Amino acid sequence: MGKSKRERELGESEARAVARNLRVSPQKLNLLAQLIRGKKVDTALADLEFSRKRIALDVRKCVMSAVANAENNHGLDVNDLVVTQAHVGKNFSMRRFHARGRGRMSPIEKPFSQLTVIVKEVAQAKEEKAKTRRKGKTDEQAKAKETA
Repeated sequence: MGKSKRERELGESEARAVARNLRVSPQKLNLLAQLIRGKKVDTALADLEFSRKRIALDVRKCVMSAVANAENNHGLDVNDLVVTQAHVGKNFSMRRFHARGRGRMSPIEKPFSQLTVIVKEVAQAKEEKAKTRRKGKTDEQAKAKETA
């Protein structure tokens, strides 16, 4: 009858949010995307809260939207979320002009960009294994120091 359901692009433990038409150049927005990439969500939100960049509030809203999507639409645990991807894309560019001498003009580009944030639920078991590995190495090093 109608269209078949579209396949889900993301994994079962992932959620996405897209902020479009952000009035900032992609280069400047990418600075903030690099800041939050790979961090836990609460750390990323704290970094954006105290960032001095103007666009940090809009990036923070996008991350919060991805967290809300993960919690409400996919039933993921908010405390285990990590920002796995944050990529920036170009959007349209407003073209204006600046009047110059002798009746000429110079172009002015006012770029817009968009931000895509993907959060993923990371299992606690992996983190606990990593902690025990680290502790094991330090214990072995401590024993080696005692015997030496």
